[in-house]
Amino acid sequence: MKSPLFAITLGVLGIFLPLSGIAEPTGNETWEFLDNGKIRIGVNRNAGAAIGWFSESGREENILNRFDYGRYVQQSWYGKRDDSDWNGKPWRWNPVQGGNWTGLGARLSEFASEKNLLTASTIPRHWASGEEITDVEFTQKIQLDGDIAIIDFTMRYSGEEIHPIHDQELPAVFVDARYSRLHYLHPEDKGGDPPRVAEPAFPNERLKIREPWIAWLDKDDRGIGVLVPDIELNTVTCYRTAGDPNNRNKGACSYAAPIKRIAVTPAFEFQYRAYLTIGTLAEIRHRFHKIQTDKKP
Repeated sequence: MKSPLFAITLGVLGIFLPLSGIAEPTGNETWEFLDNGKIRIGVNRNAGAAIGWFSESGREENILNRFDYGRYVQQSWYGKRDDSDWNGKPWRWNPVQGGNWTGLGARLSEFASEKNLLTASTIPRHWASGEEITDVEFTQKIQLDGDIAIIDFTMRYSGEEIHPIHDQELPAVFVDARYSRLHYLHPEDKGGDPPRVAEPAFPNERLKIREPWIAWLDKDDRGIGVLVPDIELNTVTCYRTAGDPNNRNKGACSYAAPIKRIAVTPAFEFQYRAYLTIGTLAEIRHRFHKIQTDKKP
């Protein structure tokens, strides 16, 4: 097994550490897919059913990055400092859907797959320590509707600790590094203004957004759009990292996450819905506009 030296990052906190000893890509993979003839989405059952595949049907070009269990499209929450250690770095309470930084995958407590529906319940692992966080349950439901993947996320906390307000990723989204341009609408832009384009580097950059969507596009102006309506989002955190240009599963990636400051307290429960789609910017915006318009009374 190779143990390449690479740069691993964790979105909201803007940590950048040189690490070694992680497999590429992460360990054993057991995949379940939904495919409706337009798009294909896949979850790795050995990584808490986190989403690690998104492509157009019939194509092998996966948009997502799954280099380690901290990537994927997934839930990751943050709480108070807890004396844990991430490769020599003091860390905090951090349940992650996929698993931990040394390659321990999170455990599924329930999983079901039907023709157009995937559901899962996951006991997450602490990102730093690798311990199972048994007083947290992540649930996930994935459905396909035409060109849109619909993902319902729920976080339930049954513990007694009171965790302070912290930035939370809703959700974390890691894509292939060839998607280098992040498109978004800024609050200062007028209604007819085109979206702005960011090409973030490292460390994290924060962007204010007028509408709750972002799109990572490649040099051909095609890519992935992410929409998270209904939870009053106005900020995105993002970065890009360099890596082996000949291996997309290694260090290079593009990352973005809508963020909201939330405290995790006893009996806490939080639900939200995210939408993913693939296309040109015009196609992405048209589909997301229809979703938001159809939701209005």
